[in-house]
Formats: sequence, C-alpha cells, structure tokens
Amino acid sequence: MDSTGLLRDLEPTLAQLFDRHLATTKEWFPHQLIPYSRGRDAVEDEVWSVESADLCGAEIDDAVRSSLIVNLLTEDNLPYYFRTIERELGADGVWGSWARRWTAEEGRHSMVIYGYLMVTRAVDPVELERSRMHQVSTGQVPEPPTPLDVLPYVAMQELATRIAHRNTGRLLGDSAGYDVMMRVAADENLHYLLYRDLTTAAIELDPSAMVPAIERQVVGFEMPGTGIPGFAAHAGAISRAGIYDLAIHHDQILAPVVLRHWRLESLTGLDDEAERSRDRLLARLAKSERVARRLTERLSELTGAGAPA
Repeated sequence: MDSTGLLRDLEPTLAQLFDRHLATTKEWFPHQLIPYSRGRDAVEDEVWSVESADLCGAEIDDAVRSSLIVNLLTEDNLPYYFRTIERELGADGVWGSWARRWTAEEGRHSMVIYGYLMVTRAVDPVELERSRMHQVSTGQVPEPPTPLDVLPYVAMQELATRIAHRNTGRLLGDSAGYDVMMRVAADENLHYLLYRDLTTAAIELDPSAMVPAIERQVVGFEMPGTGIPGFAAHAGAISRAGIYDLAIHHDQILAPVVLRHWRLESLTGLDDEAERSRDRLLARLAKSERVARRLTERLSELTGAGAPA
C-alpha cells in the first residue's frame, strides 16, 4: 500500500483519536501560570547576570539554563514543524484539522515558557533573542523522508519533549517554573499518545511499510533544536545533567514504545525487506541497551550512587 492509500485508510482512526484528544485535553491559559509580579522594566544597557534572576531563592545551573533555552527555541520553531506535517500528512479533512489544532496548542507552549523566562530573567534575554532570530530565520527541523516516517518520528519526538520538559521543571527549584514545565509536558504527553496510537494503527494496516519507516526514524532520530546556536554544547550539558541522554532515550522511548507498544518482535506478515529491517532494528536496539547500561553505570560512579555508606 502506498502512503496516500495508508493515510486515507487511517482517517477514521485519526478522527477517533482526535475526538479522544479533545475530550481529554484541559483548557488552560498562559497568563495564569506566568508570575508577572516578578517582572520589571528593562534598564538601558543593562548586562544580564545570574544574580539578576528572580527564582524565589532557587539556584539553577547552566545545564538547566541550556535546557530552558533549547526547550523554548524548539517550540519557537513551530512554523516549520507545521509546514512539514501539513505538507506530508495533508491540509484537508481530519489531517488538516488535527495539524491546525496541534499548532494552536503548541503555540501556547512558547508563550508560557517565554513569559516565565522574561519575568524571572532566568536566562540572558539578549542571548535568547539572538538565538531565536537565528533559529527561526534558518528554520532547521528534522525532515522525515516520507509521510509514513512522520508518524513514528513525531510520536518519539513528542515523548522526548515531554520527558525533557518534565525533567527541566523538576530541576528548576522554582514552583512557578515547575508548574509551567509540567503544564507544557502534559500537552506533549497527549500529543504523544495520539501519534503513538496512530502509528500503531498504521502498523496494523501495513506492517511491511511501517517497519522500515520506524527503522529509519530510530536510526536517524534527532532531538529538535539542531539549528540552535551552540546546540552541541547545550545538548552536552543537558545530557550530563540527566535531563535527556541516551540512557533515557533507550529506557523511556525505544524500549517501551518501539519494542513493547509497537510489538516490533512479534509482528507477522512482513515481506522480506521488512524482515531484514526488523532484524537490523532489533540489533540496533540491543546495542542501544548496552550503551544505556554503560552510561547509567558511569553516571552512578560519578555521582557516588550506590557507594557504601
């Protein structure tokens, strides 16, 4: 089955999942989460410093600042994600309706995170704006090669984003920031569930087409944000802080979603190409697990976890 036919056959499932999403999602308002009382007018020629932040006594390190910057600039790149999803999945019917609703919900994320960062001055606003201008001007986002690739990629990406937002919120130490990040993460979780279950339905309709698409997206998976200035340094800090790293990626995305929920090992009716793709993917996931275990052990050694009392 070609991608056009598969997307057409998925329309009833998407309609059901869209209805479930609308029944589950919670209406919320960015202005109710932003602690405006901490804000103040900008001072001409003021140079930002860590001491100028108002986090109600909380002290955050550079890794958390990196995560806040990456999380926000990822949300700011929304126009390009919308372009990809609408182009690949369709602008009409239920596909278009979902893409526009998803865009409206994602737009609130950048509003509320940006508002929080500005009133608390948790990050350098000048650096942030320059990075935003570069990021949105260049418009670098992952571009899955086929419509079928979009489904597993976005499912994994939404879950990865949820994890990053939640872990950032936990490390902030500021109750207002925690509430902001948890609220955004809750939305991302609902988006993940829709795409996860939509991918499940696609696998049931045409497993031989979907297994190679899943393999491509697992092998080439990139967290959003590759166009952000200094992204490699930000990503390294985020990984070392345990906000998002390869171990988390394996244990909280690849293993529970690809292996267990999409039942990669037990799929039947695969053609020869899909069988070979599954074999390669299973080998890669086994290697990913070994790498995840080594990283976990190394982190435990560095932090003293498990050391004798």
